[in-house]
Amino acid sequence: MKILALDSSGLVASVAIVEDENLIAEYTVNYKKTHSQTLLPMLNEIVQMTELDLETIDAIASAGGPGSFTGLRIGAAIAKGLGQALGKPLIHIPTVDGLAYNMFGTNQLICPLMDARREQVYTGLYFFEKEFEVVEQQMAVAIEIIIKKINKYKRPVVFLGDGVPVFKERLMKEIIVPLSFAPCHMNRQRAGAVAALAQKYFNEGKILTAAEFQPDYLRLSQAERERLEKEKVIKEEIGQE
Repeated sequence: MKILALDSSGLVASVAIVEDENLIAEYTVNYKKTHSQTLLPMLNEIVQMTELDLETIDAIASAGGPGSFTGLRIGAAIAKGLGQALGKPLIHIPTVDGLAYNMFGTNQLICPLMDARREQVYTGLYFFEKEFEVVEQQMAVAIEIIIKKINKYKRPVVFLGDGVPVFKERLMKEIIVPLSFAPCHMNRQRAGAVAALAQKYFNEGKILTAAEFQPDYLRLSQAERERLEKEKVIKEEIGQE
């Protein structure tokens, strides 16, 4: 089985090819460039370097959200375009699940944290000592909520994701169980992890057509939130007149 995977859900842009038990290629960049500048050139580079015939892939996997609204749209557009052009199925990988999939072999509770701004995080809780287990599905919540959830489990916890630097000081103060932080080669999104998890999904029949694939944002965009706030203010002003 050969899977082409994309992840543009956060600051990291990543493309990978996994065939059976082998990571054939992975190109990951965590730098201040837009995914519209990086993702297609990275994909093209991997295809050329590995002499990949795209017709030979079995499916295309993409981190499907939550995450950056722009990044998710770019990743989805590329995945859907390839799927439609090649006639290949797509696999929607929840972003937080893909991030947690980096942490195989730990007996600790796994807690990915993606910074969602306004003291909010995209997060979830997982075990992955042998089999990958979703303890609490990915969610968009205030940081204090996930802290309370973790403390109730009374298990050692390992954190990863771009939300760690934002909330690290608070985590160290408020988490009452033993905690640790994943090292730099495991603490961000990687298309290799997306591809590996996609193999599991593919075998379980969790595939979509290009038309069916849609990003899962979990919450409204900033523009939509601002619009609703303005409408609320206008309604309040009208009501006071």
